[in-house]
Amino acid sequence: MRTEIKERLEEVVTLLNDSDEVVLDKEVKQKLEKVLSLLSDPDKLATEKSELKARMLEIKTLVDEAMIDLEVEVEYCIPDLVADATSCDMGGEAHILLSYSEDEYTTRTRKVSLGKTALQSSPKDLTLHILQAIEIFKEEADDIRMG
Repeated sequence: MRTEIKERLEEVVTLLNDSDEVVLDKEVKQKLEKVLSLLSDPDKLATEKSELKARMLEIKTLVDEAMIDLEVEVEYCIPDLVADATSCDMGGEAHILLSYSEDEYTTRTRKVSLGKTALQSSPKDLTLHILQAIEIFKEEADDIRMG
């Protein structure tokens, strides 16, 4: 719980220190209220984590069902959800690793970040974002290969 509260407070500090961002009092108030609610109700954090895990499972299912291009391998690097990912850096934030083998010697990879903002969107919207990233990745790889 300490790390979660620390992350939330760091978000507030980052928001306040960002000279390019127009900070609304409402945004800061919402983030601080979130920290206070975590302090007053520690079970809420466990509930949020289980909800996030359920959403990520739904997104994984939606992406797997919608995958058309079988040449692109998709590896889910999501802490607390995937434990068998061998090439994932599970210490960082959640992401999806795309791999495309051009030939036996060349494999292109791309990391699609699933940051906190992305994770707050609906599962269908995030699935569309991921599928679009896969499509763009495949097109770029094909463009490079074709010259």
